[in-house]
Amino acid sequence: MRTDAELKQDVIDELKWEPMISDAAIRVEVKAGVVTLSGYAGSLREKLDAELAAESVFGVIGVVQKIEVKLPGVAERSDEDITRAVENALEWNAYVPHEKIKVNIQNGWVTLSGDVDFNYQKDESSDAVCCLLGVKGIYNLIKVKISPKPSDIESRIESAFRRHAVEDARRGLTVKTSGSKAILSGVVHSYADKRAAEQAALDATGISEVENNLVVIS
Repeated sequence: MRTDAELKQDVIDELKWEPMISDAAIRVEVKAGVVTLSGYAGSLREKLDAELAAESVFGVIGVVQKIEVKLPGVAERSDEDITRAVENALEWNAYVPHEKIKVNIQNGWVTLSGDVDFNYQKDESSDAVCCLLGVKGIYNLIKVKISPKPSDIESRIESAFRRHAVEDARRGLTVKTSGSKAILSGVVHSYADKRAAEQAALDATGISEVENNLVVIS
């Protein structure tokens, strides 16, 4: 069992290791294995990368994201400019049905809404705009159309866990479904595995929501 002090140092070292992260402006606190990130990032992408870096550290059981995006002067853009950039980014992404997505910008925060057929289209919409200059945050309110659920959906998701190398797919990680929701329970040994299991379930046809009750025990 890693101590909080050891985890804190590992997270700090991981932030320093990533060349895209300016770690000097980011503060790290750890309590009972849960990492809290605070301070400032120079872009939304940097903020998200810091969260991913913390999640990747062995022994971390959760991450609380409190980093604020503080854009340098050269990165500031008007809402009108950001709107045009976001619309272009969505249109030029082959995985995004841009004609189904509505865009609203307020003070650098992007709100995406509309209806799509698959979860990956919702995720790709966020990914397409998170690196754009001037974007401070994203509210992804896109809804995924509920597709017919295969009768063997639970076993299909469990097979996906094994393909994606989720460590505990064979040992106590279970899936139940309720309508279009997948409910995950059991134990995993890293926060990264917890997130990977959730994404694998979201990728399943007929699933539009995941209740992730997996417990991380390092």
